[in-house]
Amino acid sequence: MIDIILAVLSTVGALSILFASIGVLRMPDFYLRLSVTVKASTMGVGLLLICAAIMFPDDVSVTTKSIAIIFFLILTAPIAAHMIGRAAYTTNTPLWKGTVIDQLQGMYNHEKNILESDPNKADKTEKDNIADTEDATD
Repeated sequence: MIDIILAVLSTVGALSILFASIGVLRMPDFYLRLSVTVKASTMGVGLLLICAAIMFPDDVSVTTKSIAIIFFLILTAPIAAHMIGRAAYTTNTPLWKGTVIDQLQGMYNHEKNILESDPNKADKTEKDNIADTEDATD
């Protein structure tokens, strides 16, 4: 029974990492690539670490390390992705042409590096950051 659980978890984890790598190739802009990579790879690595913890039930150090890595991965990966995405936005990395709305348009003061929280104070005259081509990486 444990072998079946390990096979299912490791297969789902490996497929999740595969989907993350395919997402890097298929997504049209930086922000979508970042999103799919962080979400899918975090789940895939977490499932593979759970498999390692189940595989060695008698070795407490493996289980403890696996749980610690999963905890820090879940804690740090979304924060790192948010900061990378914010840095990309502040350096005017273009959005995909198919982007419907840019909710931060006019809300970010590039001179002071401050994000305005009140939409009424936002600079509505700011030019949009949407790419002119189908693929934002051109």
